Formats: sequence, structure tokens, C-alpha cells
Amino acid sequence: MALPTMVRAALPVLPGVNQLPGIAKKGGPLPEDLVLERHDVAIDRSHVAAYSEVCGFEPRQSLPLTYPHMLAFGLHMQIMTDPSFPYPAIGTVHVGNTIHQHRPIDFPERLDVSAQAANLRPHPRGKVFDLVTTVRSGEETVWESTSNYLRVGKRNEDAELEHEPLEVVPGTGQVWKLPANLGRRYASVSGDHNPIHLYPLTAKAFGFPRQIAHGMWSKARCVAAITSRLPDDVTVEVEFKKPILLPGKVAFGSRLVAGGVDFSLTRPKDGRPHLVGRAR
Repeated sequence: MALPTMVRAALPVLPGVNQLPGIAKKGGPLPEDLVLERHDVAIDRSHVAAYSEVCGFEPRQSLPLTYPHMLAFGLHMQIMTDPSFPYPAIGTVHVGNTIHQHRPIDFPERLDVSAQAANLRPHPRGKVFDLVTTVRSGEETVWESTSNYLRVGKRNEDAELEHEPLEVVPGTGQVWKLPANLGRRYASVSGDHNPIHLYPLTAKAFGFPRQIAHGMWSKARCVAAITSRLPDDVTVEVEFKKPILLPGKVAFGSRLVAGGVDFSLTRPKDGRPHLVGRAR
């Protein structure tokens, strides 16, 4: 989140400012015609290398499976800070993400990236919507993603779960020690400078005891750990659970199942899940 975008994201939640015309975000339907695009996007090898180092990917001849999210994040923030968008970006909770990689993307390719908000629906804790991303190489769709975002609000006791909960995989011996500056390191490559990820003081302003890891970092780190098991055409789905406090430790667990891999990040001392996922 570049500074001007971060300021726009914060304005709707500031007392007094949040009532001004053009800034107030009071809910309502999603804008159907707000589709943002980037065209002829070149891949920056040095940026991919920096991203790979932060997220634990080994050097490869193609992009890390989660990397195209970096190409779309700016579009996501432009959508959520657009005056026509009904909900503020700050305070919106990223609860899940599904990526479908149709095939690996090679470095020389030029890409077209599009993003839009869709599918506003009830959730037991409020409302949830999707940010849908499509990446094309020429006329070929090579990568797609759906990020699920929750606006906590009036409870909807009758809202049904969209699918069976993903299963938690207990830790299988790998415990990762995460440094206090992990959020700042990931922010430097992702552009996501949400204050909840940066410092104890900025995180406490939003109700966290100290800074927390980015959800998409935790997904990327898990994918890096199982990349060798994944086919070229694969769907990787995760749900974000308990926030990962920094500094801290997480236990990684994975298991082979029919058709793919299940995996989780859990809290070592009691097994409570931070992330649950599956690749198929």
C-alpha cells in the first residue's frame, strides 16, 4: 500500500472525517462496473528474487505460484479505496484465498492483469465479498485468484457455510521462528503497509497486542514448503484463522491425500490453527 493509497484507506475510519461526502463508507451493493486492469506487465526478476527470499521459495525458471498476487495487489487497493466502494479497506478482514494456476508463468512473458469485486453475501459474522483476479498471457488465462474479505457487522445466524471446513493438519516436526520485522520485510516487497503488520504501536491502535504476519505471506510460505509436490495445473485454497503474532513461532504440517496435499500452520503450544489449506 503506497502512502497515498494508505491515507485513502485510513480516512473512512477516522472519527469526524468518516462522515464527509465522498469519504464515508456506509455499506451497500458492490459497484458492478468497477473493473481495473493493468496491461503488458513485465516481470521484474529482482523483485521476484526479493519476494522469493522473504517467502522461502527456491530460485526457479518460472514465477512462484503465489507471486502474481503482487501484480494485482495495487488494483485491489484501488478498488477498496474507490469512492464507489461501499466498505473501508481498514478493518476489512482477509479470511480466505484460492489460487488456480493453469500453468507456470515464465519470466519473459508479458501479462495482463484484471481485478474486480464480486459476490457480496451474508456471513455468520457480517458480510463477505470477493476480490477476483485474472492474469492472462496473450489470449490465454494462466492464473486466477479469489480473495475473500469479511466485514464484521450484524450477525447472520441463518447464513450457511459455503463449504465443509478445511481439516487442520497437526505439525509434523517443522517449527518456523518468525522475526519481529517479518511484516515490514513482506510489506517492502508486496506494497501492503497495513499498520497491523508493521510495529507493536501501530498494531495496538487496531486492537492487536503486537504486529501480525500478512495472511498472503503465510500462504506463500506454506506453498514454498510443498512446491515440489504440486503439478503445473493446480488449485491451492486456504482459510486464515488465528492471527500470527510477531515475533513468534508456527508449526507447519502437511500430508499427502488423494488428489493432492493438505497443510496447516498451527500454534506449537496448543495446535490452534493459524491457516488451513489444501492443494488439488
